[in-house]
Amino acid sequence: MNSKLFAISMLGTGALALAALPAVAHHGWGGQARDHIELTGTVESPVNLNGPHAAMKIKVEGQVWDITLAPSPRTAAAGLKADTLPVGAQVTIRGHRSLDAKKFEVKTERVTYNGKLYDVYPGRD
Repeated sequence: MNSKLFAISMLGTGALALAALPAVAHHGWGGQARDHIELTGTVESPVNLNGPHAAMKIKVEGQVWDITLAPSPRTAAAGLKADTLPVGAQVTIRGHRSLDAKKFEVKTERVTYNGKLYDVYPGRD
């Protein structure tokens, strides 16, 4: 194979692989239980809007849970930002637990803090 043709082929393959990364990074609801779970605990780490999905951590009865929220822009539009929930605040989350029982993770639809509801997936029940 001609080296120029090979180089062009490799560049094309690399471009396709990079284009697919957002789809791989985005995870749907398939890995979550169908039934809702509701947890009340204290904020261990505040809302982080730096990834494809916003995230935070809460502690419930000594166990730290990873809380996956909506995509970052949607979470921010719902009113949840880095300074909304202070560390140590008590919150209630509602969502769907990971199907992997070893993972303490909930893909969360709603967060309630201080009487205010933050609905990051409005209309989803």
